Amino acid sequence: MEIKVAHEHDASIIHQIMMKAFMRYKDDAYPSSALEERIESIREAMLNGEQALISYVDEKTVGMVRFRQTVKEIYFYRLAVIPTEQGKGYAKKILAYLENYARKNGVKIICCDVRKSEKSNMNLYRSIGFEVSGESYVEKENGKLQIVSMRKHL
Repeated sequence: MEIKVAHEHDASIIHQIMMKAFMRYKDDAYPSSALEERIESIREAMLNGEQALISYVDEKTVGMVRFRQTVKEIYFYRLAVIPTEQGKGYAKKILAYLENYARKNGVKIICCDVRKSEKSNMNLYRSIGFEVSGESYVEKENGKLQIVSMRKHL
């Protein structure tokens, strides 16, 4: 697998991967806000400091992650692997790359938020050293969605 730092002209690739991966939330009681994003909003976010990584296998896109970096931490979101490629360890490889990127840039903490109902995602993060650092709720149209914050000290 090859991982590349994305640029704003890659917004359509990021959007395509994200839509494929997050489509499973379309009919969820709390649909993911990822499904509301557009190519232009991703491009604009990248022009305003958001960064992203795209992963490839045999020159075919398989996954991506978006993130924001501060002096102290990297907060990642929208980690996505297309459904046909899930379960092959690509998400772990993307996160390992992100950790190395953080270390090279002097960042000591990587963090994310995850739906508490997504036990498999929480278990993935725990398996590579993340710990729960807090819980919160996000107001949605039809109620509150419980969110778990997770972090890893490098």
